Amino acid sequence: MPTSAATASSYSITMRLHTPANPGVVGAVATAIGQAGGIVTAIDVTESTHEKLTVDVTCSAGDAEHAASLPGVAEKVEGVEVYRVSDRTFLLHIGGKIEVSSKVPLRNRDDLSMAYTPGVGRVSRALADNPEDIPRLTVKGNSVAVVTDGSAVLGLGNIGPGAALPVMEGKAALFKRFANIDAWPICLDTQDTDEIVRAVELIAPGFGGINLEDIAAPRCFEIERRLRESLDIPVFHDDQHGTAIVVLAALTNALRVVEKQVGDVRIALNGGGAAGTAICNLLLAAGVPDIVVVDKVGCLSSDDESLSGAHAELAARTNPRKVRGTLQDALKGADVFIGVSAPNVLQAEWIPTMAKDPVVFALANPDPEIDPALAGQYAAVVASGRSDYPNQINNVLAFPGVFRGLLDARATDVTTEMLLKAAEAIALTVEDDELNASFIIPNVFHPDVTEAVAHAISGRPRP
Repeated sequence: MPTSAATASSYSITMRLHTPANPGVVGAVATAIGQAGGIVTAIDVTESTHEKLTVDVTCSAGDAEHAASLPGVAEKVEGVEVYRVSDRTFLLHIGGKIEVSSKVPLRNRDDLSMAYTPGVGRVSRALADNPEDIPRLTVKGNSVAVVTDGSAVLGLGNIGPGAALPVMEGKAALFKRFANIDAWPICLDTQDTDEIVRAVELIAPGFGGINLEDIAAPRCFEIERRLRESLDIPVFHDDQHGTAIVVLAALTNALRVVEKQVGDVRIALNGGGAAGTAICNLLLAAGVPDIVVVDKVGCLSSDDESLSGAHAELAARTNPRKVRGTLQDALKGADVFIGVSAPNVLQAEWIPTMAKDPVVFALANPDPEIDPALAGQYAAVVASGRSDYPNQINNVLAFPGVFRGLLDARATDVTTEMLLKAAEAIALTVEDDELNASFIIPNVFHPDVTEAVAHAISGRPRP
């Protein structure tokens, strides 16, 4: 792997080395790793004698294969023995990433008598008489269920509920970190629509909101629709609506950079699944007049009688020019490309056929539709889902603030108007003097994003 290869903390390892008591050997190890394309991020001497050093070398790699090769590189340095290798990402997951902790002290029997029996009985009796107080006097008012069936996890596909659990834990951790919301991962061992709907209905009394996560299309559409009809708490499918919010926010600012208006642009959207459908719906609501959706069957057009189901419904609301053919055909004259599909489906030579100052959002994860650096040679603005390039479109900009606003407002539903306001709030956190082609969307750690989105959702003025 060349020394210029991109590395990532998610492929980070720590090697425990036994070396001669010679600092120059450690330097030689660092040099060898760098020449092999790795980046040494820490060197810690854990034990030292006159004859030997025990050294922990932490380094980042480009991918799993690259990480696996680096111990061999280190061991080629004379005198070095690789004693142990630890994958830092796996270490972080040992025992899980979240826990339950008590908010009240339980130091003595007096505390126990109020937090539990007999005092808790008084509260339960009061809530039976006044159920409207349940969100105020229980965790329900600040809790979200993160529900999955494990059928569409990240880019890994249908890996099942157990393998999905680390992702749901991560989502719960993000809820707490960015919005101080207590979220619980709920991994259901079924992919039957009726069973999923009924399971969520049965657990709903304990939660203030439901976040559907990593459920495959088209099943996710029906599950969300039915739960919104049957529950009196908000139901939000983040893969759909969280993605759509952040895409619209980024597009709003990208168009500011290239001096175009939302109501004037043509968009080629590659991917007609859950995320693509939701993006399309929100862009239409925002006033985009011309969207051509492309899926495995080609351009979706209402005059194509072979389309059925969700594709036919999507075609009925898009592609006013009845464009037929492939993605290459949809791109001709388009102002914007948005990809939520598969790696390497966008050819660089197609971008010059787009309109002047084209915008390219290649959002497939972990490998985008086109390498962002390559797209940047032809497009005026490029965004991706990756953290190692500018303009990362990441759902964490949306869902913590969305649920914070929903819970604060005791909302019972999620409306399109809320989604539009959330996108606007995210876009406006990028000030005019900050806005440029490499900065159209705020960093996920921007201190104002969650609060701005929450207030946009709740309708309450910011303090």
